[in-house]
Amino acid sequence: MNPSRPSTAQSPTAKSGRGALGPDNWLAGEVGRTDPGSEAWSLIHWLMVSNKPRMLALSQEFDLPFQGLIALRILGGGPRPMGELARILACDSSNMTAITDRLEERGLAHRAPDEKDRRVKLLVLTEEGERVRDEITKRLAEPPPAIASLSTEDQRMLRDVLRRGIERAGKE
Repeated sequence: MNPSRPSTAQSPTAKSGRGALGPDNWLAGEVGRTDPGSEAWSLIHWLMVSNKPRMLALSQEFDLPFQGLIALRILGGGPRPMGELARILACDSSNMTAITDRLEERGLAHRAPDEKDRRVKLLVLTEEGERVRDEITKRLAEPPPAIASLSTEDQRMLRDVLRRGIERAGKE
């Protein structure tokens, strides 16, 4: 991060005893790493952290835990075994059961036996679940101001660089 460039982003946290946090002293800057990869990752992480209030507001609006929102997004690809969803969400089976219970209570998903293995329970979106998922997806697809305010050319460059990084990581 460039110490000569003033920070323009709002801090996601209040001042700590170590000074105000900002994109220039987040992660890499805090530990003195100046390599471009570490700085880029720090900025991506800062953007995610500073966007958390938006995500929490969406969770509250749809009366779902954050992991419930993510589960709905994942289920757009079709029914999934609950164990697979737990792995993707990085939670244990009891948490997945609670998430599933909440989705069922809201009429957004239901459990179904897997035809290939009756011991496995699939989580399947209901019609209402599809509708809510579509609305959440539309809202999440709107870029945060830090990205939306970039020029179209900069947005394309950012997209292309991130896509190359993801493609390369997938080959490892």
